[in-house]
Amino acid sequence: MLRAPPEERSAAELLSFGVVNLDKPAGPSAHQVAGWVRDLTAEAVADLDPDMPPVDRAAHAGTLDPKVTGCLPMLLGDATRMAQVFLEGRKEYVSVLELHAHAPTNLESVLDEFEAPLYQKPPRKSAVSRRLRVREIHELELLDLTDRQALIRMQCESGTYVRKLCHDLGLALGTGAHMGHLRRTATDPFDDSSLVNLQSFTDALTFATEDGYEDLLREIVQPAERALRHLPSVEIAPSAAREVATGAPVYAPGVISADSEIDDGALVACYTPDESAVCLGTMVGDPDAESGTVVDLERVLV
Repeated sequence: MLRAPPEERSAAELLSFGVVNLDKPAGPSAHQVAGWVRDLTAEAVADLDPDMPPVDRAAHAGTLDPKVTGCLPMLLGDATRMAQVFLEGRKEYVSVLELHAHAPTNLESVLDEFEAPLYQKPPRKSAVSRRLRVREIHELELLDLTDRQALIRMQCESGTYVRKLCHDLGLALGTGAHMGHLRRTATDPFDDSSLVNLQSFTDALTFATEDGYEDLLREIVQPAERALRHLPSVEIAPSAAREVATGAPVYAPGVISADSEIDDGALVACYTPDESAVCLGTMVGDPDAESGTVVDLERVLV
């Protein structure tokens, strides 16, 4: 069964396939925050529509250490199927670089040199394999310098270890350095202009379930499609969407339109004409062709 268009979904439907751009506080782990959001959402959906399937999942967009704050988009319910989309975009951080001596005069030029693909090995406490890998730093900017503290902003590839980057900067500067406070300010396609704290999220759920006031909830919880905006899109016919729901790939006759110049192998999001997400998939064919497979399935979202 296909979903209703995003703007026509009930509050319970929104919570079962939604995304919240959460402002993670310092203290709890990202996993703990996801658990709180899951439990709050499950209780609200049960109150709003007891006939709906229970919401028992929430997934965050990339781990943040307990002390780190900021942008932690949270996928609710069935939207957890699309968690891989956050591996495709960039992330942005603002960090205090704690220098072990006064900053040299070439600080900014050294930062410029780090705007490049860098070799990184995950730290010993990391949950992933400690294999050498490459992560690209797209932008690295000095925002402020006070005594031995440099405030820097970086835009980087997903999976970059900022703590390791700060250590390497200290070596290059000849002063030594470590990471101080760190805040994530963006995770494609979200930034800090729409952040919501846990208290506001809880209030919105309470107003909707106890008072029937849904406006705040609809401001805070966005349709899950919002998390796909940075991906190339393919529009498919409702008949093709129903085939996708049973596990079929997207064939050329079912394609209505597609973004121009999508590379083969790119991750794409497929939608019905009413802008309801159907699946994530890999582009493997020509959307203008008359036959053949255009998109191989990665995740079915209906």
